[in-house]
Amino acid sequence: MRSLARWARAEWGLVYVTVREALLRERWRAIPMTIGTVCLTAALQFVQNQSWGYRFVQDIGSVRAEDPLPLALARTPLSLFVPALDLPVWGALAQLLLVFGIAEICLGRWRTLVIAYAATPAGTLYARIGIALGPGGPLGLPSADRLVVDTGPSAAVVGLAVFVCWRCRAYLTGGLVIAAMLVEVALKENLAGEEHLAAIAVVLLLCGTSAWRHRAPGSERTGSGSGLPPIHS
Repeated sequence: MRSLARWARAEWGLVYVTVREALLRERWRAIPMTIGTVCLTAALQFVQNQSWGYRFVQDIGSVRAEDPLPLALARTPLSLFVPALDLPVWGALAQLLLVFGIAEICLGRWRTLVIAYAATPAGTLYARIGIALGPGGPLGLPSADRLVVDTGPSAAVVGLAVFVCWRCRAYLTGGLVIAAMLVEVALKENLAGEEHLAAIAVVLLLCGTSAWRHRAPGSERTGSGSGLPPIHS
């Protein structure tokens, strides 16, 4: 038990202390963007389940690989908040509250948005590339996937989870997230799983770029000497 406690402190101690202090100091004011994200997702879920609202939500926030690229990019900002119709919305809302909340406190509001909006289009654009390659190649996708709606908030959640794990040195947890996505694709090949992997690939590239930028000669070093900027709310 002591070994497990030591591992938990080493893995998640930094995140726990950062999140706890922010919530004790500011309470829900520490995560205004996260609360807005959860509320908007819940509202869009309610609207798209109404007979009068389904087509409206599809037109403003649902992205498919068959859509013209300009239209898909125009819908991308809202596509992050449109949950899948065939999955329980409460699970998506809980994931958003947990992952976006931790990211908003640990990374800051703007960095969280940048990473979320890097992960979401990554999956959408990969779907187009995969369909163009065809099902024969290792990265190819069947043409039927062009009709499937993109992952919504889940790609952003996965991408943010991996980035927070890297940023807070919770490497084992980050590895488990990536492994879980790989197992998902291996057991059940679907477009959502492939888009999650594309989102992870882009986020890992951002991690590498951030590490290189802060270790480059002349970069400002702060904190423990790791070369990474300090966590902030």
